[in-house]
Amino acid sequence: MTAPGRPGETPEQRDDRNLIDLLQELRVGTLGVQVPFGFLLGLPFTARFSQLHAWQHWLYLAVVVLSSISVALLVAPVAYHRVLFRRHELGYLLRAANVLAICGLAAVALAVTGAVLLVTSFIEPGVAAAVLTVLVGGLFAGLWFALPLARRQRLAGVSATPDPRAGDH
Repeated sequence: MTAPGRPGETPEQRDDRNLIDLLQELRVGTLGVQVPFGFLLGLPFTARFSQLHAWQHWLYLAVVVLSSISVALLVAPVAYHRVLFRRHELGYLLRAANVLAICGLAAVALAVTGAVLLVTSFIEPGVAAAVLTVLVGGLFAGLWFALPLARRQRLAGVSATPDPRAGDH
């Protein structure tokens, strides 16, 4: 059973509102990955890139691929919407876009964490690079996934009936 929307809101109005919210979130997420991705693309053309160790070159490639994957995942809901436009598939689109957005955010977190490891291992190799990378990765894992999932779990345990004032969030 899906959660009720706002008082007086039809299911269609709820879907429309959820789509607007989702697209706004994707605008922020997409910009957040495209800017670092652009910088990454220019990195091999700098003079110091040749100073990287072989494993750092492989790490760089992994970060570029993860960044590409995150762009694909975060922009995919827009393509879905365009292809399914006026096909009365908004409910399906919202469910699929939610999964794509979560996967895209996971890819962004991995790409940024990998980029931190790449930069810190070049500037201050060893323990400092490892510690900073673990801290950044833990920050993403905690703020983006662990805290929201813990809250979701607590809410599921508190009540099987959602609060209608909460909307769909």
